[in-house]
Amino acid sequence: MTLFPSRTIALYTAKLLLTRSAAFLAGLVVILMTLDLLGESSKILAVHGNTDADLWHYIGLRVPQLIALFLPFAVLLGTLVALATLNANSEVIIFKAAGISAHQILFPLILAALGIAVVNFAFNEAVVVKANKALAEWQAAGYGKVARSSPAQSEVWVRSGADLFHAETVTGQGANTLLHGVTIYVRDHDKLVSFIHASEARPVASGWQLANAGIFDVARGVERRQALYDFSSDAGPDQFTTTTITPAYTPFWKLLPAIAEERAAGKRVTPLVAAANHKISGPLSAILMPLLGSVAAFGLARSGRLFVRAVTGMGLGFAFFVADNFMVAMGGFGTVPPLLASWAAFLLFLLIGEAVLFRSEE
Repeated sequence: MTLFPSRTIALYTAKLLLTRSAAFLAGLVVILMTLDLLGESSKILAVHGNTDADLWHYIGLRVPQLIALFLPFAVLLGTLVALATLNANSEVIIFKAAGISAHQILFPLILAALGIAVVNFAFNEAVVVKANKALAEWQAAGYGKVARSSPAQSEVWVRSGADLFHAETVTGQGANTLLHGVTIYVRDHDKLVSFIHASEARPVASGWQLANAGIFDVARGVERRQALYDFSSDAGPDQFTTTTITPAYTPFWKLLPAIAEERAAGKRVTPLVAAANHKISGPLSAILMPLLGSVAAFGLARSGRLFVRAVTGMGLGFAFFVADNFMVAMGGFGTVPPLLASWAAFLLFLLIGEAVLFRSEE
């Protein structure tokens, strides 16, 4: 009933998984980085003043992304090779003849995968998020000099009830918030009633005071202008001044407070909650790989069909990645609840792996 009937076997199998996963990860990163650099090097060097140092800078930003993206794949491939090796050498038969169950054989692999998941999570939140942001800014500048970010926010959209606000730029905070280039689309049950253009807008007790406002009545087709116009609305300054959150650029420990601020400002946070949950479930998916790949070591067919079982394990692993990406996309669109989007594929394939293992071995 112990999890580790043999400390020697546990260390041996865990070492097999770690070394083979590391080898696959290194190979994948080197190959993919080479192919990626072949496509991007001409764009980088085409910018005046860029040198070989900028190519190395690109590699330094791109490699962390590749590691984070392909680490679960590497664990899957490492699991399949490790278990197929144990099976081919009849070591699994020796383990079972010694009274070690299938779960006891897999548990050291799962524990090693859990360690990989913890390292992956820390690496993502400490390194990858910074690389994502730096590379996105550099690519937006055409691999040229990155301009300093402005303290003003631009192209801000806010919804209050049925009405839609659009501000070209937003400066200030709280009562000193100032909206520039404001357009308000006044709607009644998704029907456009009027729209208002103003050069500036300041918060007042009842809503917003618009300067140089032009109010166009859609039904009558006429426009009137006012130097100052008070527009009643529940939209507060916080809804305009909360920064746009990109989960890929934001560490987990900063993402949670940012979500709370967005929720307090009345903004939609469903995609952000799904992304925050996936920052945990994504790296944690590494612990599924030994379970899904276990068919390479166990199974009802014991007549030398090792290749077929390895392909089956690979198919289960890739099916998980497809299902996980699909659910994350649905969560981003708000089609499914955040928790379901982030954890449904993980729990489903955990049950599938356990069902296969119990059905065939236990």
